[in-house]
Amino acid sequence: MPDISFLVLTALRLLVLGLGAAITYTSYRAYRRTGGHYLRTAAIGFGIITVGVFIEGALVVLFDVSIRTAHIVESAVIVVGFVVLLYSFRQ
Repeated sequence: MPDISFLVLTALRLLVLGLGAAITYTSYRAYRRTGGHYLRTAAIGFGIITVGVFIEGALVVLFDVSIRTAHIVESAVIVVGFVVLLYSFRQ
């Protein structure tokens, strides 16, 4: 049976994925409603950040990547997402 901390971490990662998907979808719907290109870019940024947070667990569990490497990949993807968000806010 898996360790309780593994189950909690998995549940939290799935929650982050769900909430991130909801924020991304809401941003995209706002873009479709208003036509504001910054909202489309924001939706892309939120999507990238969501994938970045989720990817760490997937790399460790599914592909047996070291936790350090998974953190590096996660952080790099999140940085890209934040850059896209910053760009969208400055448009």
